[in-house]
Order: sequence, then structure tokens, then C-alpha cells
Amino acid sequence: MSVPALEQEVAVASDQPLLSLRGIQKSFGAVHVLRGVDFDVRPGHVTALVGDNGAGKSTLIKGIAGIHAFDEGDYSFDGQPVKVHGPKDANHLGIEVVYQDLALCDNLDVVDNMFLGRELGSSARLDDTTMELRARETLDGLSVRTLKSVRTPVASLSGGQRQTVAIARAVLWNSKVVILDEPTAALGVAQTEQVLLLVRRLADRGLGVVLISHNLNDVFEVADDIAVLYLGQMVAQVRKDEVTRGEVVELITTGTSEKRGSSAAPSNGEI
Repeated sequence: MSVPALEQEVAVASDQPLLSLRGIQKSFGAVHVLRGVDFDVRPGHVTALVGDNGAGKSTLIKGIAGIHAFDEGDYSFDGQPVKVHGPKDANHLGIEVVYQDLALCDNLDVVDNMFLGRELGSSARLDDTTMELRARETLDGLSVRTLKSVRTPVASLSGGQRQTVAIARAVLWNSKVVILDEPTAALGVAQTEQVLLLVRRLADRGLGVVLISHNLNDVFEVADDIAVLYLGQMVAQVRKDEVTRGEVVELITTGTSEKRGSSAAPSNGEI
């Protein structure tokens, strides 16, 4: 299949959710964290997941990644119902998460970090040549030009370059959905722009990208869809061009907007 044909196929299928959650419930003891959450991630789109601290974003993402099991609800991937019992199940589906701490080892180089825990070869002899080739191909495929050598120690990289390595590691394994937790936090203006360009490239390659961010400038620059959590409920999931920045702020802070009305009333009589 030629590249143009592949791009056309992604564009046609992009309105069908790749990852779909319905009626998700999650409690920790007496604390009801997620309340009937519906959430969709479309291929070829960046879905921004926003909400105030304590809204349930981390719990939702950890449930998708298999770290926490949802109590109730339906989890579908690529149109099929699935059961995710742990991170390996999520990885097998093609779901990768880049957490805010990046989980990189400063004493290792770019290649060793990208293959950390998934090294090629045997325990007696690693296939360094193939790993280096695949690392370079992945970075080139993402049009990364800021890394001169894949053998550069991570300790010597800037914050933006570290984020790039972590994202490239996530897409190395033929992932279909990449979840990015505050990827531009603590980055300067130029480095933020580099990371946002990379986020956009992931979606342009047909991946479903979830961007967790408190920075609405970043959200409105790269997102296609915006999902807003408020006190454990999904009060809105809309196309970016269907909502204003002011409405998103209202939804984040109050769970309502003048245009959309109240969306965050407790469900099933629960408070």
C-alpha cells in the first residue's frame, strides 16, 4: 500500500473512535472518583483531556493503561470490547503512556532508553545494531532533527529533547494510542513549540493522541477535540471549533457554561 493510500484510509476512518469508554465508574473506598464517564479517542486526532486538580484525569488515564481496574463500564478498542487487566494488556492493544516524569535513565543513551526493558537480542548479547537503526528510523519518521546522535547520553539532553525521546519510545512499538501527561510542563517557549509540533505529527501519522494539559494555549494550538472532566464526570467532549476558550474555562472551574448549561449534576442520586 502506498503512503498516499494509507493516509487516505486514516482520514476516512478518523471519525470512528479507536478507543471508546462508556459509563466508567471508579471508586477508592468511599471516594467516588469517576462517575459514568464516556470518553472517545479518534485516530488521526489530538484529544485534549482537561480539568482542574482532582477532576479524575489521572485515574481515568491509569484505568485506560491498566494500572487501575475500572469498577464498571465498557472499554472498547478498535470497535471491539476488551478487558484490560494490567499494563501489558494495554500495551498489547497498542496503548502507550508518557508520564510527566518521563521515566528516563540519565546514565543511558537515547537508544538504551528507547529499548529499556524491551531490549532486542539475548541476555548474553544484545542486538545493538538493530536497536540503533530502529531508534534512528523512529526519530526520523517523526521528523526529529534536534538530536545529533542516538548515542547521546540522556543526562546531556535538554528538557524538550528528553520529552522527544520519551515520545519516540512510546511510538516505537507500533502503538495506536499515545497518552501524553503534561508534555510541555516546565519547558521553555522554543522547547514547547518543538514538543507540540511532535504531538501534531503523531496525529498526522494516524495515531490517536490524548494530551493532558493545564495550558489552554497548548490545547487550542494542537487539539482537535477537547474533553473536560469536572469532579469525576465528563461534562463535555466537543470538537475544538465548537467551543471557545472562555467556555472551556467555565467547564473546568464550574462544570457548566452559559451556552451548554449544567452538565455536572450528580448521577444516580450520588453526591
